[in-house]
Amino acid sequence: MDARYRKIRNIMILILFLNLAVSFAKISYGLLTNTLSMQSDGYHSLFDGISNIVGLVVIQAASKPPDAEHPYGHRKFETLASVFIAVLLISVAFKIVSSSFSRFGNGDVPEVTSISFAIMVGTMVVNYFITTYEYRSGTKLQSEILVADSIHTKSDIYVSLSVIIGLIAIKAGFPIIDPLIALVIAGLIIHVGYSIISKNISVLLDHSQLDPDDVCEVAYSVEGVLECSMIRTRGVPGNIFLDMRIGVDDDISIVESHAIAHQVEDRLKQQFDGIQDVVIHIKPVSFEPSP
Repeated sequence: MDARYRKIRNIMILILFLNLAVSFAKISYGLLTNTLSMQSDGYHSLFDGISNIVGLVVIQAASKPPDAEHPYGHRKFETLASVFIAVLLISVAFKIVSSSFSRFGNGDVPEVTSISFAIMVGTMVVNYFITTYEYRSGTKLQSEILVADSIHTKSDIYVSLSVIIGLIAIKAGFPIIDPLIALVIAGLIIHVGYSIISKNISVLLDHSQLDPDDVCEVAYSVEGVLECSMIRTRGVPGNIFLDMRIGVDDDISIVESHAIAHQVEDRLKQQFDGIQDVVIHIKPVSFEPSP
C-alpha cells in the first residue's frame, strides 16, 4: 500500500470511531425517549460508520498496483465503493419512511429532555469536524471515496439541526412534528445518495476527464505538431489515462517523430495534474510551407 492509500486508510479509521460514537449516542437516547427523529438521525450516522468499514475494505483492494489482468490498476474499486455507500444510504431512507408512517396515528409522544438537546448539539460539532477534515483530506489526496463520505457527513449536520427543531416543537406540544422531521431526513438522505451515484457512475462509464481543445492547445505548443485529433481520456481526477493522435511532417525520421511525441507527453503531464499515462499515435502528414 503506497503512502496515499495509507493516509486515506488512517483518516477513515479515525472517522469510523467518531461516527460510531455519534450514532450510539443518538440511537440509544432516541430509543430511551421514544424519539423517532433522533433514532433516524442515529441510524443515518450508523451507516456512516458502515460506509467507513466498506471503504476500508475497498481501499485495500484499490491500493493494489496494476497487474497483467488489470493494466489500468484497481482504482475503480474506490469509485464502486462510493456507489455502494450511496445505495446503503437510500435503503436507510426507505426504512425511515416506513417507520415514520407507522408512527402517524398511534398516539406515541416522545420524551424531550435537556440531555436530548445536549446530545444533538454535541454530535453536530463532531460532524462538522468530520466533514471539514474529510473533505479537505479527500480533495488533497484526490480520493472520491473520502469526498463522497464527507458530503454524506455534511448532510448529517442539517439533519441534526432539523431534529433539534423537531425537539423544540415536541416540547411545545406538537408531537406530530417528530415523524414529519423523520420524513424530511429521509428525503435529504435520498437526495445525497442520488448525487453521489450520479457523480461516480460517470467515472465508471469512462466519462471524459479533460477538454480535448485544452489538450490540443498544449500539443500545438510543441514545435513539429501539425495536427491533433482523436483525444480520449478516462479515469478519475489524479489518475487520468489519455490517448491521442498527432500529425507530424512525413519527411522527418521516425526518431524525430518520437522525440516530438515525447515532448508532447512531457508538456501534457506538466500542464494537467494527475495524468498517469499518455499514449500518442503518430500520423505522417504532408507539410507544405507557405510561399
